[in-house]
Amino acid sequence: MTLPLLLLCLFSFLAGFVDAIAGGGGLIQLPACLILFPSAPLVAIIGTNKLASFFGTTVAAHRFARTIRLDWHILAPAAATAFLFSMLGSRTVSILNPNLLKPVVLALLILSAIYVYIVKDIGLEHRPRHGRTRGRWLGILVGAALGFYDGFFGPGTGSFLILIFASLFGYEFLIASGSAKVINCATNLASVIYFVAIGKVLYTLAIPMAAANIVGSIVGTHLAILKGSRFVRILFLIIVAALIAKLSRDLFP
Repeated sequence: MTLPLLLLCLFSFLAGFVDAIAGGGGLIQLPACLILFPSAPLVAIIGTNKLASFFGTTVAAHRFARTIRLDWHILAPAAATAFLFSMLGSRTVSILNPNLLKPVVLALLILSAIYVYIVKDIGLEHRPRHGRTRGRWLGILVGAALGFYDGFFGPGTGSFLILIFASLFGYEFLIASGSAKVINCATNLASVIYFVAIGKVLYTLAIPMAAANIVGSIVGTHLAILKGSRFVRILFLIIVAALIAKLSRDLFP
């Protein structure tokens, strides 16, 4: 294994670890790909990153589902909708410039961080706010909006999902994080199918990255379940702050 690939696997492990707890793994893994393999085509790097992330997210979702109780009556239709709209979002990239969303996303991330910081008890207790029917339709709406966003642009999807499940649905942060992983699985699968179909995945990078991402996800979910919602809340704020810093640098270099 070459040194750049070894370093990339270390970053993929860290990305899987962070993403399993609070989202935002793409903030680590994708830039690492671009820096360590600058000669690789951009589209292929994105496809490779999505494939590696998919496996890590799937393992994290599975471990959460085995350990904590997730509301599949809401998550199953939300995930199916997210899958379809992620496909639509990926297709729309070729028509519109996703960079147009950066100022909006930056503003939403700042508001999210302020909200979670000020409202100290958000996500610390599990108090579902909706009945099964209303929750299902609300989940479908969330799946459509965040699925399209992830396919079209992507940064912060996991963090936005955690915030929505904690605030809008009344889930504690641990269950919100597990629920977010289920939706992320669906959106990542849609992206993987798209990039594999057009032949834009570098498998020599994707396979070791996926293995490292899986190990990071296993460690991350174990720590999240062990430490509980308060720990997830703290890491959530750290990851959102890092996303704000990155988008700010992109917009105001």
